[in-house]
Amino acid sequence: MRTERDSKCKLLPSRREIICGAAGLGATLVSSRYISNAAGQGDWIDAHVHVWTPDTKVYPLADGFQLADMQPPSFTPEQLMAHAKPSGVGRIVLIQMSFYGYDNSYMLAMMERFQGVFAGVAVVDENNEPVAMMKRLAAQGVKGFRIRPGDRTPEQWLTGDGMRAMWQCGAEQGLAMCHLINPEYLPSVAKMCRLYPQTPVVIDHFGRIGVDGIIRVSDLDNLCRLAEFPQVSVKVSAFYALGRKQEPYEDLGAMIKRLLDAFGPERLMWASDCPYQVQGEHTYEASIELVKSHLDFLSVSDRDWILKKTAERVFFA
Repeated sequence: MRTERDSKCKLLPSRREIICGAAGLGATLVSSRYISNAAGQGDWIDAHVHVWTPDTKVYPLADGFQLADMQPPSFTPEQLMAHAKPSGVGRIVLIQMSFYGYDNSYMLAMMERFQGVFAGVAVVDENNEPVAMMKRLAAQGVKGFRIRPGDRTPEQWLTGDGMRAMWQCGAEQGLAMCHLINPEYLPSVAKMCRLYPQTPVVIDHFGRIGVDGIIRVSDLDNLCRLAEFPQVSVKVSAFYALGRKQEPYEDLGAMIKRLLDAFGPERLMWASDCPYQVQGEHTYEASIELVKSHLDFLSVSDRDWILKKTAERVFFA
């Protein structure tokens, strides 16, 4: 949930270029012994992870980014699954990383190489034929598109023709609009949900409620008001960055309970937000264990939805 910068658009490669690029990664690629979508213990789904490669010759950084911006310097699928598999996670939703701007090719290469393991959320330029690009990416398995305000106000950021075209395409193609927003932007999402009731919507990281250490009731009220729209789901994620920011993250339990009562488990999905969840003293295991073991109000069925079935419905169906 780090701050991300906008970058200039780079043309996406062809399917053949993606495959050839993936074949040249060598040791940075994930071996089949690390990744399998066979039903393992739990077969949980992590609904939000970023990956990147140190091979910037094959996958160059976007304008405005430098090697020093890549922290950690490398987070390939192999490194990711070393954290995820021991916790019973077998499938993962990859979120396009800002280092690459609008060039989604590294994410697409990983999805192509390990079909069925990774789903993808891409980024497109809303001002540069976004619908054509969305359809092209959807044909390659992308299920959603990350949108964020940048420096625009809550009143401005969803009003452009390109953004409206994206929402309409999302409704027609079943592609989710995935929001990286702060709490003050939640009411603007409600307006778009009324205009586009068929567009799937995902709110990342609780709408960043608690990022400043304070979980405000007014912010939770605005998030829970989105429950009136059946197309909206919420990611219960990025525990390292919210509230007290300390394992075992039980201070977030009351917020999760409030969302459970509002949305039901069928519209909540757990995610780690790796690699940021595994930096410093934070661990992958602690993130998933909050949902698996620490919240007494969750039933077995609730956990199954939050840890797998909701993300499966939105991103793997």
